[in-house]
Amino acid sequence: MRVFVTGASGFIGSAIVQELLQAGHQVTGLARSEASAAALVSAGADVLEGNLEDPDSLKKGAAAADGVIHAAFIHDFSRYLAAAETDRKAIETIGSVLQGTDRPLVVTAGILGVRNDGQLITEQDPAPGFPRASEAAAMALAEAGVRASVIRLPPSVHDRGDYGFVPFIIGMARKHAVSAYVGEGTNRWPAVHRLDAARVFRLALEKGEKGSRYNAIGDEGIPFREIAGVIGEHLNLPVTSIPAEDAEAHFEWMSRFIMFDSPASATGTKESLNWSPRHPGLLDDLNMGHYFGH
Repeated sequence: MRVFVTGASGFIGSAIVQELLQAGHQVTGLARSEASAAALVSAGADVLEGNLEDPDSLKKGAAAADGVIHAAFIHDFSRYLAAAETDRKAIETIGSVLQGTDRPLVVTAGILGVRNDGQLITEQDPAPGFPRASEAAAMALAEAGVRASVIRLPPSVHDRGDYGFVPFIIGMARKHAVSAYVGEGTNRWPAVHRLDAARVFRLALEKGEKGSRYNAIGDEGIPFREIAGVIGEHLNLPVTSIPAEDAEAHFEWMSRFIMFDSPASATGTKESLNWSPRHPGLLDDLNMGHYFGH
């Protein structure tokens, strides 16, 4: 299958590209810079120059492909609403090319906050369409006949080279000389290893059903206090509870995500895609030491 991948040179996208190539697919990755293009060529993929704000490049990539994986997102949390709008438009642009065909479109979305009542998030729970509209845009395309499906990622997609939420939390612990959690720290974060997530993307591309949601979940829900505990142990820092009113001072822009209690299940995904995680969970990955430079 000829597959067009946005975000192909990113932390998750690069793993998706390798997963696709190893399964015998041909891959064309969207590249917004010379460095991204070089990384794709080195990986064995073809390159299409462009970006999420260039609809012509998105249309060109989708038109030449047998299927599309949309893994790109502008991770500028200071302009999150603008990034979410760019994402929505990109999904709609790609979908317009695939309309009237049976070519699959796999869209990336997030699972944090789908529910925040402590109940296990399943594939049947719809995500709110705001502020991030990825899932809603894909579901609208599915209703219009596009073979669109959604893969929902947890807040921690972990592996060597991670530059997401967990490294940020580690950085805040170093900055404040304390590994903190809020309140009792019993709120739970789901997680998945990057290579396990990449396999979900490939399987959804190959056999995903229109309008389906897939939860790429390895750890269903790790109490945040345990994450803070491992970080404190590796940095030789005290592990301390802080009150909710101090969360922003410690965690900065990420404080709004820290207190989410969003455990999630991948039972439906495992059954429909015949998938199961094979790689280490988040705490085991942290204990390998590479997140801390040792």
